[in-house]
Amino acid sequence: MQEIASAARFQEGGRGVGYLIIEERSPCDRKTRQGETSEEDRPFSLLDIVRTRYETVDNPRRFGAAPVYALGGAKGVSMRAIRVQQFGGPDVLQIEEVTDPLPGPGQVLVKVRAIGINPVETYIRSGTHAPKPDLPYTPGTDAAGTVEAVGEGVKDLKPGDRVYTSGTVTGAYAEKTLCGRLQVHKMPEGVSFSKGAALGVPYSAAYRALFQRACAVPADVLLVHGADGSVGVAAMQFARARGVATIATVGREEGRALAERYGARHIISHLDGDHMQQVLSLTDGRGVDVILEMLANVNLGNDLTVLAPGGRVVVIGSRGPVEINPRDLMRPEAAILGMLVFSAPERDLASIHAAIVAGLENNSLDPIIGRKMSLADAAEAHRLLETSKSLGKIVLIP
Repeated sequence: MQEIASAARFQEGGRGVGYLIIEERSPCDRKTRQGETSEEDRPFSLLDIVRTRYETVDNPRRFGAAPVYALGGAKGVSMRAIRVQQFGGPDVLQIEEVTDPLPGPGQVLVKVRAIGINPVETYIRSGTHAPKPDLPYTPGTDAAGTVEAVGEGVKDLKPGDRVYTSGTVTGAYAEKTLCGRLQVHKMPEGVSFSKGAALGVPYSAAYRALFQRACAVPADVLLVHGADGSVGVAAMQFARARGVATIATVGREEGRALAERYGARHIISHLDGDHMQQVLSLTDGRGVDVILEMLANVNLGNDLTVLAPGGRVVVIGSRGPVEINPRDLMRPEAAILGMLVFSAPERDLASIHAAIVAGLENNSLDPIIGRKMSLADAAEAHRLLETSKSLGKIVLIP
């Protein structure tokens, strides 16, 4: 293990020495801190590849660098994967034969049985999301399947174990995916691979927004915009299990039935012009304690007008800028909080996935699968996601 911990540098062409940069942040009211640990002293850790930043630096000691390992499959062994050769519309998602990856130290190779697609993957594919991945790349972070092989140092997983992923090294839209150990989580018996593939981003985002950023407690009143989406469904399930009352907004009748099924106390159509006034009426004018905002560029200004004293808005998604009136924050001493799962520190990710697994075991969590499609139909799946024509999670089957 000491060899792994000290192998923090690697050479890449003319670009110099590469490092994976880890920044530690604490949840809720704890202060941000950034370690000064040297690569010789730092314990070995492979974090979610998406929430690390690749940089070429002269002084890794001021960041705390984790090692990067070269990938290479067995000669002549190949698998199918979706590859993006250029940014653009859904049609840039092309299926290709690629070399099987092999696990290095601290890594796990997963044979993929189902893949969950997320809205952020459409933004990345189109080239409108920063930072952009290097081309070509395989999209995706969320999958479920069985462990095929483990690298040196992985002692608590073995071939055949049923798992879901919350990030990958090589991309999830593939027949096999390579992950860091901390990106792989054991899945309870009885949970289907399709439902396992629907867990990573939506359930992590809902838990982090609700409990680690907004610090919601029992008896709080929660407003969930777009409650019939994957994150909204996850938030309602977590809230019901924790004693948080939910007001849900939806845009279609099928969504209303879904919100009723998962315990929303009140359901409002966000197509109604007075839906925010309805929120105030339902709370006797007090407002709500927490708002989970999926489309801040449309709703944030109005959100601030329905906050209870000490209320918190957590921004989970936004497609552009927005104008707000800061005075709406002053009277209730309210707060706007940003949230990105891939920015969560390691200890918070461990809490998130412990809560997810516990919820699966006690049946308080139940991902909704809207449609299953073949891996080769990834482009059509992205089109459906972009037009919001699918209720529940879209899952690709390799």
